[in-house]
Amino acid sequence: MIWKQSFTLEGLNQISQNTLAENLGIEFTDFGQDFLVARMPVDNRTVQPMRLLHGGANVALAETLGSVASVLCLDDTDKLMPVGVEINANHLRPVTKGFVNGTVKPIRIGRNMHIWNIEIKNEEGKLTCVSRLTISVVPRN
Repeated sequence: MIWKQSFTLEGLNQISQNTLAENLGIEFTDFGQDFLVARMPVDNRTVQPMRLLHGGANVALAETLGSVASVLCLDDTDKLMPVGVEINANHLRPVTKGFVNGTVKPIRIGRNMHIWNIEIKNEEGKLTCVSRLTISVVPRN
């Protein structure tokens, strides 16, 4: 197991209150020994003017998943914190309704850098976006 913090889905959703994640309707729904899953609605908060899921919303879901995963991989969150330094996303197919589900898994979890792979799928399980997030672990000021 990669997680060094104890957590529940309820707790993850609670710490997301009053954040971008809550504003976009992002909700953590599942986890395992080396992955987290969250879903996001495709609605007026997350679509662009053509009523397609906004690429920036995909990126927000991906960074939310990776950032939270990095926090859960840290031993001492009083002294260390994760900060995103680079993210990319390939938008593979449009989504116009329902929910998308993002799953984050580690590529590398080092002492000073975490690299995450995030796959986002529609409700039919079709891959709609892939993203990679690089996190730097820095001293908390």
